Amino acid sequence: MKALLAHIEISPEIHNGFTDAMPMLMAALILLPFLGFVFNFFLGQRLSKTLSGVIGSATILGSFIIAATFFAQSISGSFTSHQVCLMDWIEVGKYKFSFNFLIDNLSIMMMLIITGIGFLIHVYSIGYMHHDEGFSRFFSYLNLFIFFMLLLVTGANYLILFIGWEGVGLCSYLLIGFWFKNQEYNNAAKKAFIMNRIGDLGFLLGMFKILDVFGSLNFSDVFSAAGGFTANDPAIVIITVLLFIGACGKSAQLPLFTWLPDAMAGPTPVSALIHAATMVTAGVYMVVRSNVLFALSPFTMELITIVGLATALFAGTIALFQNDIKKVLAYSTVSQLGFMFIALGVGAFTTGMFHLMTHAFFKALLFLGAGSVIHAMGGEQDITKMGGLSKKIKITFITFTIGVMAIAGFPFTSGFVSKDEILLADFQHGKIYFILATIAAIMTVFYMFRLWFLTFFGSFRGTHDQEHHLHESPPSMTVPLMVLAILSLVGGFVQFPHIFGGHDYLNQYLSPVVTNTIQEIEGADKLEIEILIATCIGLVILWFITKKNYAVSEFKGEYTGFKKVLADKYYVDEIYEALIISPFQKMSAFITKYVEVIFIDGFVNGAGKVAQVAGSYIRLLQSGHIGYYLFAMVISIVVFLLLNTIIHF
Repeated sequence: MKALLAHIEISPEIHNGFTDAMPMLMAALILLPFLGFVFNFFLGQRLSKTLSGVIGSATILGSFIIAATFFAQSISGSFTSHQVCLMDWIEVGKYKFSFNFLIDNLSIMMMLIITGIGFLIHVYSIGYMHHDEGFSRFFSYLNLFIFFMLLLVTGANYLILFIGWEGVGLCSYLLIGFWFKNQEYNNAAKKAFIMNRIGDLGFLLGMFKILDVFGSLNFSDVFSAAGGFTANDPAIVIITVLLFIGACGKSAQLPLFTWLPDAMAGPTPVSALIHAATMVTAGVYMVVRSNVLFALSPFTMELITIVGLATALFAGTIALFQNDIKKVLAYSTVSQLGFMFIALGVGAFTTGMFHLMTHAFFKALLFLGAGSVIHAMGGEQDITKMGGLSKKIKITFITFTIGVMAIAGFPFTSGFVSKDEILLADFQHGKIYFILATIAAIMTVFYMFRLWFLTFFGSFRGTHDQEHHLHESPPSMTVPLMVLAILSLVGGFVQFPHIFGGHDYLNQYLSPVVTNTIQEIEGADKLEIEILIATCIGLVILWFITKKNYAVSEFKGEYTGFKKVLADKYYVDEIYEALIISPFQKMSAFITKYVEVIFIDGFVNGAGKVAQVAGSYIRLLQSGHIGYYLFAMVISIVVFLLLNTIIHF
């Protein structure tokens, strides 16, 4: 246990100029995106779109440069972890909460991913959203999103983390419903907001339980005190299960996943931002940050593994027969998040973070590539109406192909390396987990090859106007695609397997913060070679199967039988509608009619009417005749005397 808890100790003060500058740099890192939000929200309409986009992108670039500075200092050994207190906030009795921020290897890794991918998405958005009337408003929302995400990953306590957690939920609502004139998009935004509130309630209750058990929400206090608890202590189990419920909502795990595919209603850069490196990975980050607590609860870890596997398989099967290019990628995201939670559940926390990183590269590439395809098709998103685009938009085709290779696990791409680690961890935890995870990985190849073939090969199936409109995207869109394509190819080398001449740099980098509970397995090198060979053979087989079914024949997109069930997403939304939404609506209508209108309103209105009627009669007593008043006074005195006599008698 001592080894498990050692990483939470804050390193002693380092006497150098960089440490002294940390508070200022940390404030700048967080506030630059907020300043971009303020500038674009209040002044953006007065500036040109290009200038507004440049300002929005430059603030994120500034934060990325600061994060890179932190990274350079961390790998040079200048510091291990450092807390920055910007200000005290709340002090009630024995509880004290401050705006404390934690700079350590885990938060630095997340800073780099958020600001790096975020900057590329901002640059891409300059070209993609250039003709939109809400251009400056869009960039202000993007900047605010990055601001809250940075709060989330840099907070040194659960309260700051929760502020960022709720902030990205608000921004996702604003971005998903950005085109608010379309009611369907508004409904999708509300669905994301409400479904996330379910998970957030679990997270909030978990925080209350942490405060009750540990008396603090500071990571250092909580993780240090956790050493006094035994495995599966009821308090720890309750805390971790509640935190995991929060993670399920934010990271779209069963059963709280249906908001994520509907989030495709937002502009494509929003899809890339939410689905790649930021909001949906918040749950993964929170579990990894709390790895000390989760390691003390094997029950919760097993629950995470099961939910992750179920989500990966469930979403993977749905993605097989979706025709909307963004919906395929959305369900792919849900499935890949399931892979991350599988890794966390078996105790391979670093592996989960590794797949988070590689997924950020290739999924951002795929979403932005999909946006480039949609841009070329004049807004069309149905892949059954595409085809033959490889010759029309060559840069998009090449970069998108690299993204497909990475997510499919093509040997030595970033996706192959991170999935390889997950499969190895699953194999050690249990062969059934390994088999199920492998099936989910195979499905990834199926639906991504299908998407690739239908979009870029065969004959063009769209209209003549769409074919005439086909053109490559501007450099502001294609340059980010090229950068992400390179990262998707080489990103895996930070954790490349030893058998292939690599080193576990990421394990070493995160070791001061994250302690993996899973151990090396015997014969791992042999198993990795077997996985590589099986991957190569499987990719070739799946290539020809998919090409035969989707690239050669004229695909109509009409499904029957079980394929229709998958295409209709197992009718999960319809089930939720029948079992949850409709009963609540009927109950609300009943309460409105009988409790609210008849009982409550009837009681309140009835009391008013009684007073009104009584007043109409009582006011007749006020006649204004003095004789009548004297008579009434005498009668009243006689009545009181009689009552007094009766009572005493």
